[in-house]
Amino acid sequence: MGLTIASLWMIVLPARAAVAPIVSVPNVARTSPSRPPAGTVWAWGLNNAGQLGNGTTTALSGPVQVKGLSDVIVIGAGGGGGYAVRRNGTAWAWGVNNAGQLGNGTTTDSSVPVQVKGLTDITEITGRGFNGYALRRDGTAWAWGDNSYGQLGNGTTTASLIPVRVKALIGITAISSGYQVGYALRRDGTVWTWGHNDQGQLGNGSTTNSLLPVRVTGLTRVIAVAGGYLGAFALRQNGTVWGWGSEAPGDGTSNSLVPVKVIGLTGVTSITGHTPAASSRDGTVWAWGGNFYGQLGNGTAGTDRSLVPMRVNSLGRISRISDGPTALGRDGTVWAWGPEITALGVLGATAVPKQVPGLRDITVVAGGDYTRYALVGAG
Repeated sequence: MGLTIASLWMIVLPARAAVAPIVSVPNVARTSPSRPPAGTVWAWGLNNAGQLGNGTTTALSGPVQVKGLSDVIVIGAGGGGGYAVRRNGTAWAWGVNNAGQLGNGTTTDSSVPVQVKGLTDITEITGRGFNGYALRRDGTAWAWGDNSYGQLGNGTTTASLIPVRVKALIGITAISSGYQVGYALRRDGTVWTWGHNDQGQLGNGSTTNSLLPVRVTGLTRVIAVAGGYLGAFALRQNGTVWGWGSEAPGDGTSNSLVPVKVIGLTGVTSITGHTPAASSRDGTVWAWGGNFYGQLGNGTAGTDRSLVPMRVNSLGRISRISDGPTALGRDGTVWAWGPEITALGVLGATAVPKQVPGLRDITVVAGGDYTRYALVGAG
């Protein structure tokens, strides 16, 4: 397919003149209070376009509070920024905005949160690459940003700097996004997708792009969906995981145009797609796919990718896994490993999970490209 694992990490971030070096935080207690306020968002990592949302462009290896946000109940991560939903149902975004990912009608990056225009009653928000996606309480899906491959799902290839409704979708209970692809889970347990399909990302047996949602072949009783760079994964009610596309669907092969069962996973409770991983009912975490930056969490890093899941080392009991990879402990702690944090090399990379200092009472985590987010005491 002509893309290396390293290049996949690069395509989601626009070229920029320079990336500030990561600044270590020797005493994170000065950065975050001993008990951060509930409903606040904290971020760490790359910050060349304001991804940390703290009003600066200085990268940090320890968490800082995203400015101006309170009463947050949901967070999400884009390719170059963060998203949040407040208790009043409004949506907010910050970071890279070269294609309108912030949904505020401009293409200007923002180092502090700005409100996504025209969205109310939002229950879920996410993004990746050059797009953002949101789910409304009425079960409709909304998208904004680039539309070169139909990833807005509105039947056109016209970009939009503000949210537009994804056509022909009702009864949606969850959303996710790949690179130039949108995914939606319907109330009936089926998965629907639209956008770029050169590697089988749509999971419908073809490599033809779609400007409107199409059903992923053969999947029923799905309870979660996670988009990746060149594929996606679905979690079924029986605790099994299914993958498709061309980034190691998890069955021992490197690609599939339709969903295939990920080998060796049972009792799964959460999944990720951009850095394929799963957490199980027993608190263990499993990862597969690329390992250039130590995404497998087994102490190695380089080109030794795995086409089947491998257990992540040095983790306690985990309740949920997110991209990054980032793991949420059952005790409210946060653990991270893999690409840590810069687009111009690997500074501070770790191939085994480490606890993120200064974070407690965390209920939701979200990982973007080289930047990660945590929500305190809500969700």
